[in-house]
Amino acid sequence: EVKLVEAGGGSVQAGGSLRLSCTASGFAFGDDSIGWFRQAPGQEREGVACIQTDEGGTYYRRVVKGRFTISKDNAKKTVYLQMNGLEPEDTGVYYCAADRRCGVFYADEYYPTDFGSWGQGTRVTVSS
Repeated sequence: EVKLVEAGGGSVQAGGSLRLSCTASGFAFGDDSIGWFRQAPGQEREGVACIQTDEGGTYYRRVVKGRFTISKDNAKKTVYLQMNGLEPEDTGVYYCAADRRCGVFYADEYYPTDFGSWGQGTRVTVSS
């Protein structure tokens, strides 16, 4: 059974930082890609970043590029999302998800694939 567990959410002021983690089990970690998504209140879920766990290729949503960094620790089967310079617009529930591929990067924007396995989410609140 594929299992993804997120941790690290919390409340910070604008300009602050958080590091989210996503620990995976139940599948060959090096074969899949792990993505981070977020859903703000009343908004659709959107892809934020993704990393291909086999070769380490990364994808970022344009609005987080330069502020967020996705990384992985294959030995711990964990993917991290370091979020710096947080803005109130970054508020939402953050989910990690796994699938074979991250998606595509086109016209300076990341378009995620339809991910099949999801975690329960961790809440991030950024106050102004």
